[in-house]
Amino acid sequence: MSTEVIPTIQLNDGHTIPAIGFGTFQIPDDGSTYRAVKEALTLGYRHIDTAVAYFNEDEVGRAIKDSGIPREQIWVTSKLWLQDYGYEAASRAIERSLTKLGLTYIDLYLIHQPYGDVPGAWRAMEAAQKAGKLRSIGVSNMTPTLWQKFVPQFETIPAVNQVEFNPYFQQRPLRQLLAAQDVKLEAWAPLGQGNQSLFNEPIIQQLAAKYHKDAGQIILRFEHQEGVIVFPKSIHSARIKSNQEIFDFELTTAEMAQLRTLDTGKGQHDPDMPGVQERLLGAFDVHADD
Repeated sequence: MSTEVIPTIQLNDGHTIPAIGFGTFQIPDDGSTYRAVKEALTLGYRHIDTAVAYFNEDEVGRAIKDSGIPREQIWVTSKLWLQDYGYEAASRAIERSLTKLGLTYIDLYLIHQPYGDVPGAWRAMEAAQKAGKLRSIGVSNMTPTLWQKFVPQFETIPAVNQVEFNPYFQQRPLRQLLAAQDVKLEAWAPLGQGNQSLFNEPIIQQLAAKYHKDAGQIILRFEHQEGVIVFPKSIHSARIKSNQEIFDFELTTAEMAQLRTLDTGKGQHDPDMPGVQERLLGAFDVHADD
């Protein structure tokens, strides 16, 4: 697929980001990430999402280098993990990510989890942005409560907030808050982590039949029309290809309204729950191999 047909979305800092990307969460660094990213780039993706805590930045970087595609044509996102919050630690972590990725700059860098010394980490990201090492900076997993706790302390408004989003969890209060500051929402798990009950919803099946698409494509198209940046993941070539084939049809206003009724207002992950920070710190040690 030609990259010209993939729309871009303008961020509040003036940069434009491809509306769909390729996610790499839980794709291991045993060569699987390299192969999947290389395939995604071959098939026309120009937006790759990784993170320190995915432990695959090196394979993402090698795939980008070996693709032969000019660096400026590929949007790369990575994320800072909890163990590296605070100004000094975050500054070092940014350099490590650049080294692992083999890049001189990262297009978008996010606070991965909003706990601990977030303001210190954000100042380091602002400094790296001014130095040209980061193009855009943003946050992830910020609920309205966490947004209001931290963002008023920031000098720079985040360009994006990457959160759980799918038709069952449409983040309406958060989207209203973000829209007031022209902050774009990115969806992790845009397909509900393969939730079959979502795929089998009658309205989704009906629309799939009408438009000769699969259920995943209907879901991704709905999210795109809602203005959400999506990055589905797969290691299968056919699925990698089909996930981006969502720009040759358009859902009607009535169909969009029907899909909005699927919202339950609840997701699988609640960042506001007590103990989340401790659980996440225990789950991922990004310095285990240092």
